[in-house]
Amino acid sequence: MTFRQFIIERDIPAAGSLGREQLQAAAAKSNDVLRQLAPRIQWVESFVTADKLFCVYLADDPETIREHAEKSGFPATRITEVRKRIDPMTASAA
Repeated sequence: MTFRQFIIERDIPAAGSLGREQLQAAAAKSNDVLRQLAPRIQWVESFVTADKLFCVYLADDPETIREHAEKSGFPATRITEVRKRIDPMTASAA
């Protein structure tokens, strides 16, 4: 199976104020749904800001991400496929 990489923007008011226990519970809920949808989707990491989560996922298609969002109860406000990656070393690549 070939995965594509996606960035999911989740609008979650006061996300940055969530405590450790709340984040653990959210991760556990997400993991439960990921197990149901396996092997079509993988969660890589998430970044918490004041009112949003930015999540990196590998999935077969955006529909699988929407299904995860619906079943887990976490919004998928915007789903964007990553087309290419660059980093500081890109400047020195031949």
